Amino acid sequence: MAWLYLIVAGLFEIAWPVGLKLSQTPGRLMLGVIVAVAGMAASGAFLWLAQRDIPIGTAYAVWTGIGAAGTFAVGILFYGDSASAGRLVSVGLIIASIVGLKLAHGAG
Repeated sequence: MAWLYLIVAGLFEIAWPVGLKLSQTPGRLMLGVIVAVAGMAASGAFLWLAQRDIPIGTAYAVWTGIGAAGTFAVGILFYGDSASAGRLVSVGLIIASIVGLKLAHGAG
């Protein structure tokens, strides 16, 4: 269950930078701030739950990795961010690192 909490925490981690970006849209300041703050709170709560069973270093690295990769994807899909080969390979390395941490945690 801890890994499910960690994945949910990582997905909520995506909400706060997206909320901050949304807040820059004219007329959407409050909505963006609400999305960002709610995302931060939910993300932190689920990270707290995950850390009961997952070591802090592993949990933090996976949490930020999911947030970074997810925000990267949102940027490409909704905000026109570059999807160059170098950027895609780099985010692929983040995802590979997340999988590696999960596999190493299960083995240890």
